[in-house]
Amino acid sequence: MKKTLLFLLFNVLLLTLGAQEIAVLKYKGGGDWYSNPTALPNLIKFCNKHINTKIDEKPRTVEVGNSDIFQYPLVYMTGHGNVFFSDDDAENLYNYLVSGGFLHIDDNYGMEPFITKELKKVFPNATLVELPANHPIFSTAFEFKNGLPKIHEHDGKRPQAFGIFYEGRLILLFTYESDLGDGWEDPEVHNDPEHVRQKALKMGANIVKYAFEN
Repeated sequence: MKKTLLFLLFNVLLLTLGAQEIAVLKYKGGGDWYSNPTALPNLIKFCNKHINTKIDEKPRTVEVGNSDIFQYPLVYMTGHGNVFFSDDDAENLYNYLVSGGFLHIDDNYGMEPFITKELKKVFPNATLVELPANHPIFSTAFEFKNGLPKIHEHDGKRPQAFGIFYEGRLILLFTYESDLGDGWEDPEVHNDPEHVRQKALKMGANIVKYAFEN
């Protein structure tokens, strides 16, 4: 299903003004929603340079239950620990996603059991499904023939990308055992080799481009 008229009109306005914005999701529960502070600014700079976006280099912060979330075509969520959505949070997030928004949840290690439980409040009848390597999100700007790249080892499991679909549209992406956000951070934070950072940034650019165009 195409994005709603509200989102389309807002995106047209942004393009007219020559500005785009994305936001970090602030949530309750005690998890560190604010982790990886340099990640999103670095990804934005990469996207503006390599895929011709015009995103404000200072990402905003938006709370799950705040109506301001509807201003952003893409919202990014990360952390290591507990996540809690109230009923109002879940309803607001659901309305945002089904009306045209996109949420990327990037497990920064340890988030998976909490977020999968809380997503049931948002989508009681939907389940996270693994995306195949030929899904368009893996090739929209840069080619990843094997799907989601591995950036940090953590438990040594293979990286997996899960999604929730609504009327045929991918509205939520959950990246697990990859830790893209660590790869987006300033080089000295994790001392990753440059080719690893480039993989993370290119996959991030794919997500941004896909979210903006679908």
